[in-house]
Amino acid sequence: MEATISTSTGKRLAPMPRDQHWLFGSFLPVRNDLLNFYTRMFRELGDIIRFRGLPGLYWHLVLHPAYVEHVLVRNQHNYRKGKVFDGPIGLITGNGLLTSDGDFWRRQRKLMQPSFHRQALSRFAATMVAETEAYFEQWDNRARQSEAFDVAQDMALLTLNIAGLTLFSTPVGEKADAFGQNLRVAFDFVGFRMRPTLPVPLWVPTPSNLRFKAARRRLDAVVYQIIERRRKTLNPAPDLLSMLMAARDEETGEAMSDTQLRDEVITLLLAGHETTAITLTWALYVLTREPAVEARLYEEVVSVLRGASPTVEDLRRLPYTRMVIEETMRLYPPAWGLPREAIHEDEIGGYFIPGRSLVALNQFLTHRHPDFWEDPERFDPERFTPERSSGRPAFAYFPFGGGQRVCIGSQFALMEATLVLAMIVQRYRIRLVPGHPIEFDTMFTLRPKYGVRVTFERRGQ
Repeated sequence: MEATISTSTGKRLAPMPRDQHWLFGSFLPVRNDLLNFYTRMFRELGDIIRFRGLPGLYWHLVLHPAYVEHVLVRNQHNYRKGKVFDGPIGLITGNGLLTSDGDFWRRQRKLMQPSFHRQALSRFAATMVAETEAYFEQWDNRARQSEAFDVAQDMALLTLNIAGLTLFSTPVGEKADAFGQNLRVAFDFVGFRMRPTLPVPLWVPTPSNLRFKAARRRLDAVVYQIIERRRKTLNPAPDLLSMLMAARDEETGEAMSDTQLRDEVITLLLAGHETTAITLTWALYVLTREPAVEARLYEEVVSVLRGASPTVEDLRRLPYTRMVIEETMRLYPPAWGLPREAIHEDEIGGYFIPGRSLVALNQFLTHRHPDFWEDPERFDPERFTPERSSGRPAFAYFPFGGGQRVCIGSQFALMEATLVLAMIVQRYRIRLVPGHPIEFDTMFTLRPKYGVRVTFERRGQ
């Protein structure tokens, strides 16, 4: 449909779908199948699309890299995460780094940044490797018995333990499975409330509200236990949790309350493992479908590591492994959509954006934009060689967001994913269980709806 002119402002409006319901607009397709609906609209209407939800609710889907850069960088001060993001995710994270804003956010970000500098990351590598090695006995036993298992679950448990140990010197250990399950309940609940719908208030005792509140109580119990143990420790480890506890307000001199600490700890546990677990899961799935990629990856890993465990110094000698991770995050971005709210009116691509309206960025579709990615559905790690990356718009690829609120843990996640993938590929061949369904679960992050059931085969045996 052609763009129209607003009768009230006289400004050019982005095109809208033809088949919106007269009352509910695009409410039903958004609620039922958001990703496929957006994909179809992108093909029909292009780089910026205006949608109507329930009466009075409008939002824009923005896909062109230049438009994404406008929102995240060039005019970033006009765009905030807004209630559509902060409200739902804040039900889990409170006022942690993911949802806080303004001066408080800047203080917290500055406080945490040293824990993610290169020198700190180098210290984390040994823990990442050791925690992965701890799974070898279990995986070897499964390989001997040709036992099928859900690798998504194992990656979630592994990365959760790594996050706990590296950031807080606390092994989640036997609680990891229950913690992960409760996070999943919370994610699904929050993901639904982020859709442009009218959610039922949390105080209403619906089954979904009750499930969420029970899951949140269990998550809180684990996090408060971590904080309580640390307060009783005489010589605490010099980790991120110690830095948070030692921090003092510049004006009042007060330390963080247990509630503030809880918000930051649960935010970092959530963000510190979810994206990496999903990336590794999709990467292992891809290797079952791409034998040429798997063969080249194995060749690089063996030639560099020669049977040994990787170290942080090996990372620069594993460029293809890193490119496999990057290409995985192109086609299967864990954070597949990024909402923003315009503070004041704006113009994007020549179209009017009203103040206080929602703007939805979408990594899944921008990463597949045919104007910037040749044969975009094909898995091709060499897209990320310096030669082929040269000249590509910066925001044709933004798996960690961008601008001042780019993910603080992006290098942590990339290092962890590269190390873990290299270790698994060096030791095992991965086979997808025949007939196992692979579908997207887009409720919050981009997860495989039914997991990824595989078998491992021990190499050299």
